[in-house]
Amino acid sequence: MPERDVRDLLLAKRLEPRRVAELLRPYGFQDAQRADRELQAMAEDPAVRVRLAAILPGVLEGLGASADPDGALRRLERFFRATGNASAMLSHLAADPRMIHALTVAFGASAFMAEILTRHPTWLFWLSEPDVLARARGGDEIRRDLAAALAPLRSEEKRLDALRIAKRREILHIGLRDLLRRATVEETVRALSVLAETLIETACEVAEDTLRKSLGLRRPWRAGGRRARSGFTVLGLGKLGGEELNFSSDVDLVYLYASDEGRVSGGGAAPARGDYFQALARRVTAVLGTVTGEGSVYRVDLRLRPEGRAGAVARSLVSMNEYYRSRGATWERLALLKARPVGGDRALGTRFLDRVAPFVYRRGFDAAALEDIRRVKRQMDGKIAERSESHRHVKLGVGGIREIEFVCQVLQVRFGARRARLRQRGTLAALEALRESGLLAAAEHDTLRRAYLFLRDVENKLQMASDTQVHALPEAPEELRACALSLGYRDADGRSAEGALVSDYRSHTGATHRIFEDVLAGPRLLSQSGP
Repeated sequence: MPERDVRDLLLAKRLEPRRVAELLRPYGFQDAQRADRELQAMAEDPAVRVRLAAILPGVLEGLGASADPDGALRRLERFFRATGNASAMLSHLAADPRMIHALTVAFGASAFMAEILTRHPTWLFWLSEPDVLARARGGDEIRRDLAAALAPLRSEEKRLDALRIAKRREILHIGLRDLLRRATVEETVRALSVLAETLIETACEVAEDTLRKSLGLRRPWRAGGRRARSGFTVLGLGKLGGEELNFSSDVDLVYLYASDEGRVSGGGAAPARGDYFQALARRVTAVLGTVTGEGSVYRVDLRLRPEGRAGAVARSLVSMNEYYRSRGATWERLALLKARPVGGDRALGTRFLDRVAPFVYRRGFDAAALEDIRRVKRQMDGKIAERSESHRHVKLGVGGIREIEFVCQVLQVRFGARRARLRQRGTLAALEALRESGLLAAAEHDTLRRAYLFLRDVENKLQMASDTQVHALPEAPEELRACALSLGYRDADGRSAEGALVSDYRSHTGATHRIFEDVLAGPRLLSQSGP
């Protein structure tokens, strides 16, 4: 055997601590003795020890290349204990070394994904199938799997858990593709949005079934077994509406129904339509947000609805149109740029968006409207400054994602009435349309596009780590380094990975802020014709 054979860690009778440290040092472990104890714990069974020793070089190489070797090994040890048959899992990994790499990358970057696999170890076999990690899963594919999982379930409690389990599996798939660089940033945020839309659509069906059952109403079916639409739609705003969702996003929703007139059909003591749809909106929110043993589907944010927290949970089409016609604020024009139907009666949602377009695009945009936007931004800046995060908050900080979104949105609202090409929901599509229209110079477009993709990648890696809604670069050196490594940075040319990340972050945010300041200064927005 070669002089340094890491298999000695498991096959030699006894190694001195110095020798253990010597064998593990090249793989970046901060605590070699603890790492050795975890390896020994994984190999308590003699048959498991032999199989683990056979793949140990590959395992350690993978751990050493991960964002957090110590954490990854701890999670790997828990995963093997959870499998119930470690020998079978090791045999599978020996036959498919790709999955050794996948496991170590995922476990080093994301405690959340490690927890998912530890709760559902057999999903590793699914991920190993030849084409599973090679491509994104479409909404129809996810919907079919959801329908099959829900079909035999009768209680809402079991249906809620089925939705949450389905989300975990899809998030694992999307996250692993992202970490392995099988997907671009654009593909990742699109996949997260497709998943959310599919789950919201299904949540509407579960909620309506539950509500109608509680009221003694027949379920609304059409001939051929298709569900009839009830005149109720869910609008997605924010990143969901723009199909650019984060890993740990809230979903910004607005509930809309066709009319208050009449009563709901279906027999029984049918309620008034308005009362029914208010109850349905609350039920959809509960289906998505209720925490069970499997977590929740999504945190639902309803603050973008008319009148915010003070407003009705759902509004009729007439009421919604009247609100925006008479009372809508400038910031609501920007919010509605991204609105799209994501559940329920899609035709109703489209009809509303057609009717509200004059409020978004054709109302005048003057110095007062621009000052409204500046005021909103100052409020955000103040809150971030209070937390000392102005220069490390990826979303709301100086030069962050929100500044790129503001640049797009104010130019879209100002010039979108006469230039339909500008009416794009997604930020990248909006940037491209603004460049084509001459409202952004080619250099500005390129700068903002690169910054947006960089910042969204950073944001996703931060949130993927533990499924928390974090947006700020870590202050703790070891956490900042783990983030940099998960993004693909490495120590090179005398500069640390984390140093390179911070340098790139400052470069992107500095360039973004200069363009933001130039646009919000006013001349190109307040000119009569634009560039």
